[in-house]
Amino acid sequence: MIKFAYTILYVQDVTRSIKFYENAFGFTIKFITPDNDYGELLVGETTLSFASTTLAKSNLKEGFIESSLTSKPFGIEIGFTTDNIEETVSKALNAGATIAADPITKPWGQTVAYVRDIDGFLIEICTPIG
Repeated sequence: MIKFAYTILYVQDVTRSIKFYENAFGFTIKFITPDNDYGELLVGETTLSFASTTLAKSNLKEGFIESSLTSKPFGIEIGFTTDNIEETVSKALNAGATIAADPITKPWGQTVAYVRDIDGFLIEICTPIG
């Protein structure tokens, strides 16, 4: 059996990024290494993880594209559902996120907004479908 276990975001400062997600969305720390180069948050059934770019570079000898607020976001997003879009977006912005797209109601009834975290990763904040 295969199960989706986690997503890892490569960031400059693991502790800073984890603190952002704690403050912005209320997630709980599951684990941080003693060297602060890897950490995990409890976000539901999966885990949102963070690895320092230094650690990532040691794993990927060919390198990778680093996320940055000075560049367009990657063609991928992290999605969080909530019953209160405005409050969640506001809390994220107060924690340091930047707005990427204001809330809009889609034709199928779902309300969706987009923010970028402090490392430039794209986050969809939306109401549940169904």
